[in-house]
Amino acid sequence: MTPPLNHRIHVHAKHEGMQRIMRTTLLLIVTAAVALSATTFCAADSAEWTRFRGPNGSGLSDAAGIPAQWTEKDYNWKVALPGGGHSSPVVWGDKIFVTSGNDDSAKRIVLGLRASDGGTLWKREFDSKTCSQNNLNSYATPTPAVDKDYVFVCWAVPEKYTVLALDHEGHDVWQRDLGPFVSQHGHGASVIVYEDLVIVPNDQDGKSFIAALDRRTGATRWQAERRSTKAAYSTPCVFQPAGGPAELIFAGMAHGFTSLDPKTGKVNWEVADAFPKRVVASPVVAGGLILGQCGEGSSGQHVIAVRPGASGPPQVAWKVTKSAPYVPMPLVKGDLTFLWTETGTVICVRTATGEEVWREKVGGNYYASPVCAGDRIYTVSTKGEVVVIAAADKYQLLARNQLGEKSLATPAIAGGRMFLRTYSHLISIGGK
Repeated sequence: MTPPLNHRIHVHAKHEGMQRIMRTTLLLIVTAAVALSATTFCAADSAEWTRFRGPNGSGLSDAAGIPAQWTEKDYNWKVALPGGGHSSPVVWGDKIFVTSGNDDSAKRIVLGLRASDGGTLWKREFDSKTCSQNNLNSYATPTPAVDKDYVFVCWAVPEKYTVLALDHEGHDVWQRDLGPFVSQHGHGASVIVYEDLVIVPNDQDGKSFIAALDRRTGATRWQAERRSTKAAYSTPCVFQPAGGPAELIFAGMAHGFTSLDPKTGKVNWEVADAFPKRVVASPVVAGGLILGQCGEGSSGQHVIAVRPGASGPPQVAWKVTKSAPYVPMPLVKGDLTFLWTETGTVICVRTATGEEVWREKVGGNYYASPVCAGDRIYTVSTKGEVVVIAAADKYQLLARNQLGEKSLATPAIAGGRMFLRTYSHLISIGGK
């Protein structure tokens, strides 16, 4: 029997309502997926910390076992390094790789350690030359990069820019000389690994370029020439547009923000006037935004956020100019961005708009960049004090921990533990 007309209309309307709900739900899911993909990398609690400041340079980890407060009795271990330096450790499974330098001879030292107990697996030494550099620099400032097979290390003196690959047992794989490196402050930028390429930033006072080397052989796959102004010390990151190919992001005074095709080195876009002063800090991806900063002497000029366009040129989303950091990188946690200045002022802003949420003075001087484990932000002062605050929209100081030695190195987090590098020691905390 045919249902009455009013019943058929009611059923049809109900069906249409369900369809609208399903369409709305699907749209929300797609929108969330696009937003997630635009972030490129999220926080990770894994056994790998493969580059300077971890996953895509974000400094984020979901590790839950890192304490806010500790004493030396709480260390898993503390080991002396065979030289000084400001590089960060990188981690793959139970292996830590860290560099040191001899202050007298400039000899470069690469060390393999066990993450579980700090025991030495191997040590390699490489001759180099002393050179003039900033008194805040060292002969082991660039952080290595690591993948499942190799660890990649770089350093430079005026006559020679060295990039080398070792396997996880410390054996030679390849070594390259990329030519002279000219800078009044010495060398400091770190390499990264992208798929089968080692990406080498080389913005200097002399002949500048970006090189992509084959990770297995060291052969040049492409080289992108750059203008030369003041040497930059930033490490590149990867931006993944929604629905588009990945882009390598560089920051430097001469070119501002630059996006390159990682397969060819071809320029996708630039924001040439982004940085009127020297760039030391590395760019950070924050959802659909890319953050960078510049400065001079001991103060920052501004932090700038740009939004790459899907079909047009990138647009400036916002700037922070009051007490902007110069060297410590932004820490982006969800919808909040934390800016930690050299002189110990912390500014919390809305990631989407740059609107200031709070501003507090924690004290101390800082050149390391903050990292985040769970909902806690950790930053190491030059005197070796680890200041811990809540990653929240209200300021909360959680702890101050003393390492007992100066430090300019950014911590690493892997396998549920934090690895803190002072000038001449490496410390493991957490994970118990």
